Amino acid sequence: MKFTDGYWLLREGVTAAHPVEVLDVTATDGALEIHAPTQPIRHRGDLLKGPVVTISAHAPMPDVIGVTFTHFEGEQPRGPEFEVSGEGCAAQVSYDDEHATLISGELSLKLVRTGPWHLDFLAHGRTLTSSGPKGMGIMRDANGGHYLREQLGLRVGTSVYGLGERFGPLVKNGQVVDIWNADGGTATEQAYKNVPFYLTDAGYGVFVDHPGKVSFEVGSEAVSRVQFSVESQQLTYYVIYGPTPKEILRKYTALTGRPALPPAWSFGLWLSTSFTTSYDEETVTSFIEGMRERELPLSVFHFDCFWMREFNWCDFQWDPRVFPDPEGMLARLKERGLHVCVWINPYIAQRSPLFAEGKALGHLLKRPDGSVWQWDLWQPGMGLVDFTSPAARDWYTAKLEALLAQGVDCFKTDFGERVPLDVAWADGSDPERMHNYYSHLYNRTVFDVLRKHRGEGESVVFARSATSGSQSFPVHWGGDCEATYESMAESLRGGLSLGLSGFGFWSHDIGGFEGTPTPALFKRWLAFGLLSSHSRLHGSSSYRVPWLFDEESVDVLRLFTRLKLSLMPYLYEAARAAQAEGLPVMRAMVLEFPEDPGCAHLERQYMLGPDLLVAPVFGDEGDVTYYVPEGTWTHFLSGRTVTGPRWARERHGFQSVPLLVRPGAVIPVGAVADRPDYPHADGVTLRAYGLERGARVTVPVGDVTFTVVREGDTLRASSSDPSAPWALAAGERVARARAGTGFLTLELD
Repeated sequence: MKFTDGYWLLREGVTAAHPVEVLDVTATDGALEIHAPTQPIRHRGDLLKGPVVTISAHAPMPDVIGVTFTHFEGEQPRGPEFEVSGEGCAAQVSYDDEHATLISGELSLKLVRTGPWHLDFLAHGRTLTSSGPKGMGIMRDANGGHYLREQLGLRVGTSVYGLGERFGPLVKNGQVVDIWNADGGTATEQAYKNVPFYLTDAGYGVFVDHPGKVSFEVGSEAVSRVQFSVESQQLTYYVIYGPTPKEILRKYTALTGRPALPPAWSFGLWLSTSFTTSYDEETVTSFIEGMRERELPLSVFHFDCFWMREFNWCDFQWDPRVFPDPEGMLARLKERGLHVCVWINPYIAQRSPLFAEGKALGHLLKRPDGSVWQWDLWQPGMGLVDFTSPAARDWYTAKLEALLAQGVDCFKTDFGERVPLDVAWADGSDPERMHNYYSHLYNRTVFDVLRKHRGEGESVVFARSATSGSQSFPVHWGGDCEATYESMAESLRGGLSLGLSGFGFWSHDIGGFEGTPTPALFKRWLAFGLLSSHSRLHGSSSYRVPWLFDEESVDVLRLFTRLKLSLMPYLYEAARAAQAEGLPVMRAMVLEFPEDPGCAHLERQYMLGPDLLVAPVFGDEGDVTYYVPEGTWTHFLSGRTVTGPRWARERHGFQSVPLLVRPGAVIPVGAVADRPDYPHADGVTLRAYGLERGARVTVPVGDVTFTVVREGDTLRASSSDPSAPWALAAGERVARARAGTGFLTLELD
């Protein structure tokens, strides 16, 4: 939200009050409390004027400092609140006549006590960012709205990332971003997953601890500052020191939550009925048989909306006209080794029997007058389940438990963005604060019931809406994209932006959701989709089985599906890193190469885990240009090498894509290529790429850790389990480089 008219003036009707100097500072229990008047104190008469703002600083964990800016303290607190971890840390507090300082780990806050208002955040004596004169402020608009605003400085050359799954440019500098969940597709400034956290390549990130609407002006209203504002009497934000982007994400996710580890089977190929297509068990069986006959490995089958009767979403009942024997059908799918996902949402249409039931029990969201809130957008007369009520959550999960008992394994938790404001929540939550947070309650409710009945490590959702903290309930997918190369690119930008916002796992609709892709686009998207965290074939009004496009699509799908499954020993370790450290499986290049200025703006390529570079092809002809960081990289599929730093220009057929291995990496390749859930260490092949003499690389694969050492022209591999069948008596095996292969292979069988 913009308040100023250029540098000198305020917009018409806007008034502003900024802290101008420090009145006093109090230090208590590792925290600072600061009182700052908004006009200079020249004599005692000035002490009778307001406003005077209160700023408190504390440290929830090392390298993190929280700042709370308050105008009126008498506001009645209303939820929800983000679940922020941290028991506090042994912060050091000191002050003298010149400065007040709070130190948390390597990060410090330094307040100037004399002269104009100035607040610095420093690490190792270097200023990361600052709140200067006229940065922090109480702003009132022409309609009487009361906003608190902060502006934090941007050093020259600093790039800003994150703020959720945003489909515009990856670097947010120059953008206006409102943290407000919306069902806007992938082609607009709106987003399904809004996260009030931004990450920089200058050593720090900032998390604004407000679950409702936060307006960001990222180098836009004030081009050398990031501005954020909320309509409230209190604003809390945390500055998080890295210094690297990876360390920033580790600390941010330690503060707000890390992803659960999805089951290995979820990394296989998902096939959907698509949305408005016509299907029954015969259709489903024909798709599955077609995949089997063509040797296309399939892990999950998904039933989209019309598994339920029209205008009855959601009643959680199979449409008896097309699925007369759901238990038998699910059993037959399980006999084929498949897992089953079904579509759900948190909305209850008026025609659904659950509407009357939910209304009678008080489980549907109400208006302030006590009537059920309803509208006709999406489902006629629909209401929303009020997940702030424990009884409503139990009622909703009981419906899901019945499906789990039938044999359903997971749920596609669609929607949850269009949440109204003219309502009264059961727990008294503030409607503005609940708008985004509703997605968190919804997905947590579903994830918890899966965890209860399927167990830890076997729970997964396919979620569309989210906010900060929702990364704990994977997986998330990119929403309604179109069947175009442009939409394929915007989907990738959204996924990389989400990964830089603390989310570890992400997917998208292969081929695009709206429209039907051309065979060429479908094949290009297949390579991208199978080199993503999770992979799903899904569309709106057309099927996504490959033989409906052309026979080459079958070959392309087979190639990249089997490639992904063979990479499961590598990918699942990347998934464990997401769970343990908050690092995404699909990583923007800046996350791995923050010191390389060539990587700052890259948004058409990414790292899959720490060691594989992927550059999707965005054109029929196969021309692709991508950036290669320093070192000699190896094409995984062909063994060709390319040395950076430089831009590479190549042409690829449909059965190829730039997939490069980082120099010095050892990639574990599995012995199985027809399913994702197998013992990844059994029969694993270790491929070593460009190891320098004397290099020593550890490679975790499940419960086993391999160590690969290059001694001269010899590679020596040892395992942490010398009793395993693939180990020699000494736990070692020696291999030599094979000329012309581009990599060194150690076979452990």
